[in-house]
Amino acid sequence: MRALVASAAALAGILLFLLASASSKSSIFARNFQILLGLNGTVAVLLLGLVVFQLRNLGREYLAHQFGSRLKLKLLGLFAIMAVVPGVVIYGVSLQFATRSIESWFDVRVDGALDSGLQLGRSSLDYLLNQLADSAHNAADDVGEAGGSVTSRRLDRMRENAGADTATLLAANGQVLVSTTVGSTSLLPETTTTASLRQARVGRGLRAVDGEGTSDLVLRVIVPVPSARLTDDDRFLQMTKRVPPQIAAALESIQAGYRDYQELVIGREGLIRIYSITLTLSLLMALFAAIAAAFEFARNLSAPLSILAEGTQAVAAGDFSPRQALPGRDELGILTQSFNRMTRQLQDARAQADKNRSEVEAARVYLESVLGNLSAGVLAFSEQGHLRAANRGATQILHDELDGFENLQPQDWPRHHAFRDAVIKAFQETDGDWNREVEITREDGRSQVLLIHGSRLPEHAGGGYVVVFDDVSELISAQRNAAWAEVARRLAHEIKNPLTPIQLSAERMQHKLAAKLDPDSQAILSRSTQTIVNQVEAMKRMVNDFRDYARMPLPVIASLDLNALVQEVLGLYESSRVRIAPELSEALPQVQGDATQLRQVIHNLLSNAEDALAEIESPEIRIITRREGRRGVISVCDNGPGFPPAMLPRAFEPYVTTKPRGSGLGLAIVKKIIDEHHGDIAVGNLEPHGAEIRIRLPLLPVV
Repeated sequence: MRALVASAAALAGILLFLLASASSKSSIFARNFQILLGLNGTVAVLLLGLVVFQLRNLGREYLAHQFGSRLKLKLLGLFAIMAVVPGVVIYGVSLQFATRSIESWFDVRVDGALDSGLQLGRSSLDYLLNQLADSAHNAADDVGEAGGSVTSRRLDRMRENAGADTATLLAANGQVLVSTTVGSTSLLPETTTTASLRQARVGRGLRAVDGEGTSDLVLRVIVPVPSARLTDDDRFLQMTKRVPPQIAAALESIQAGYRDYQELVIGREGLIRIYSITLTLSLLMALFAAIAAAFEFARNLSAPLSILAEGTQAVAAGDFSPRQALPGRDELGILTQSFNRMTRQLQDARAQADKNRSEVEAARVYLESVLGNLSAGVLAFSEQGHLRAANRGATQILHDELDGFENLQPQDWPRHHAFRDAVIKAFQETDGDWNREVEITREDGRSQVLLIHGSRLPEHAGGGYVVVFDDVSELISAQRNAAWAEVARRLAHEIKNPLTPIQLSAERMQHKLAAKLDPDSQAILSRSTQTIVNQVEAMKRMVNDFRDYARMPLPVIASLDLNALVQEVLGLYESSRVRIAPELSEALPQVQGDATQLRQVIHNLLSNAEDALAEIESPEIRIITRREGRRGVISVCDNGPGFPPAMLPRAFEPYVTTKPRGSGLGLAIVKKIIDEHHGDIAVGNLEPHGAEIRIRLPLLPVV
């Protein structure tokens, strides 16, 4: 802002100087005054805009009660008065002086003197011109008496007697008949126009002054030559004479002064207006520049005081951080620097005191952060048994925010009774640390296996109890699945080997003994061997299920249209007695998956749903697809009896089934496939009856 004010003031000074220079010379004024006046007006408007901008900012600061704004306003008012009052006085005096000075330039005596001088010059020219005309008339009479025998020598004597510089005898058409000049030059005289000759004939002569407005004046006279006979052609005598240079120069000077004076007389009002405008612009630009500069001076003077005031308020509020210090070496700069040194020393002393407190606080925050990010749940109880703290892991494992539990005794808890009873019993039975594995049932019917560790806090720390627990349901399920996979692999290996010889032996017995037995015995043999073959085939299928569960191939992940895959599988159930209603979302993007394995998943789910609806009068299956965030969802719902509540937590374990037939590996294989697709699967019951299996798969990444 300071540079802008300085630049505007410098530009205003330059333009005012040019405007004043243009006003002093009429020629420069006529050419450039309008442009310079417009430029000065533009700069004045810019300075006015700058002043308005500064005043607007100051007004906002004042209305906002910003510290230092009142001081700035007072300083600005003082500086403005110091600039405005003298400026207005000087402007009034200067305007009166310029007006009266211009009026004094125009005096009646000066006007009369210039008129008299101009008349004197013109009278001098007229006198010389009359003398030359009289001489020309005398010479013309002599030429007329001589008739046509006028020679150049005689004409030259006539010229000398008349005191002319040239003498020329002209025909009526302007043709030069005889001509003489001063000296021996042989150059021809200037051609005379027929208009001049006609005017000379009508007016009995022509008088003219050539070269007016210059210092080279020439007197020219044309007179008709009298004719002795009527039949003679008209002739004219022209004589010219150069005005002496001193007289011509004096006449030119008088005319120039008269013209300048007349220009001033004509432009007197305009000149007064010009000087008035120049002075007014000078005043306005000076005042605007002074006010803008005064604003900067006021800001510079109030800045250190504002810094000190803000610093004292900050110190009073407990803020010892250093303030902005002025680099100047004056008293205000030294004061702000000393104040900063004082606050810096106070800040160092306070920082040392805060350091210890921050270290303690950091240790506490670190401990809270560790507890907050633990996957295990942590509950802290007071000596009286009230809940004092619970980390995020505890609320996630218990699926409860535990709001209001801090005001209750454990025996008054409205929920989690099994967990509460196990903790209370363990603390009652054990004086030191203890560990328990507890299986609890959640409100949704699912069971959880919790591994709980309890400790008593020391008395010097305030006493109380700490319980740390973790949900090991998934771990136990994974261990159980791994064990079943190993059992299935061994069963598949041990059972499959003797099945083929058993089947072949039964078929061989049928082939060898059938012809040797009577019809009744043949029928018995045929039924027995067929039973053996059928059971062997059933055992082979079961062994194959064991093998598939134990050694599931890795999925080949690719882009997959889940809706198209569902439609393809539904084509296999067109003849089913169960009504299958697809609800496929058209806005579902493609998912990532193995088409073969996911086809098996959908087929298994539909097959299980059909089996569950075997005894339902109006069986119905709904298969739904939709999008949830970055996941694609497929749900299979039926209106059957649903899952038994006790089975929900173990629905995906091997050999867990409610069907009278089957290996119980269907849902286990489904979950294994979904896990390898980085998806998730959940089972639940619908109200009032029915079951739902929901699968979520990752969508294809958007490129």
